[in-house]
Amino acid sequence: MPERVVLGQFPTPVEPAPRLATALGLAPEDLWIKRDDLIGLGGGGNKVRKLQYTVAAALAGGATTLVTTGAAQSNHARLTAAAGARLGLDVVLVLAGTGGEVIGNLALDALLGARIVWAGEKDTERLATRIVEELIAGGHPATQIPFGGSSAVGAQGYVDAGHELLEQVPGLAQVVVAVGSGGTAAGLVHALGARRVLGVHTGAVPDPEARISRLLAGLSAPEPDVELRLRTDQVGAGYSTLTDPVTDALALAARTEGLILDPVYTGRALAGLVAAVREGDVRPGEPTVFLHSGGLPGFFGSGATMVWAGSLGGGAEN
Repeated sequence: MPERVVLGQFPTPVEPAPRLATALGLAPEDLWIKRDDLIGLGGGGNKVRKLQYTVAAALAGGATTLVTTGAAQSNHARLTAAAGARLGLDVVLVLAGTGGEVIGNLALDALLGARIVWAGEKDTERLATRIVEELIAGGHPATQIPFGGSSAVGAQGYVDAGHELLEQVPGLAQVVVAVGSGGTAAGLVHALGARRVLGVHTGAVPDPEARISRLLAGLSAPEPDVELRLRTDQVGAGYSTLTDPVTDALALAARTEGLILDPVYTGRALAGLVAAVREGDVRPGEPTVFLHSGGLPGFFGSGATMVWAGSLGGGAEN
């Protein structure tokens, strides 16, 4: 097993969600929430598990600077910045676009002390590679952390999570997870088998199935016991857009369990679970886990906040 540096609190809790289960059409005891949003570091989220391994590899190589990439509201970028702060490492975040209002994850990136480089029209990965080369040439050992933390090394973090789930939820039938860069789903498939992992594509990459398969091969995994279960119906007009099913899913989780999801990842994952129950792919009587992979700061960096702003009424009580 690769080396890791501990950056969170494990195992993360698993909580029952009986009101949400009933609203979905499941039995109250069927649905559980794996709270990886409560890991701790930098506001929590699934990327912490991956960073424990990718940052350990960087430290083993002598790196003093971490360089990674992402969208403007990248949760992975924010948590890489937090890991660097925890360990005394410099962090450079190469983000897509040209900048904008410093809200959500961007505000936390700044608070955590990361240096942000806007890629504009340039390829973020190539620009990050060039920055690493320049840092090394200048005498500053640096390592490029992969997009989303998703490499065979990073995916080991979700092999760990899969083993936690086997102990926490006896008779586990399936875990429902958002698929971004693919490492979370790959690690869970490696630990649990493809039959027990339902991935919901978020539009973060064009080839989610191929990415998961490549990561599985890097984990030296056996062939999946069945074809990957991957829903691609919740992307809508694109990664950064808010769809009606996701809007409904955000409100459903909040108003049944007080559970706050984000509009890109966990919101799409719950919308996928809603559709899977409706279509009979997830059925009553099957212990099902919904992976809460974090992402709350992204809610405040998106247009999702405006959807409910009008419901506040004319004033607050004194």
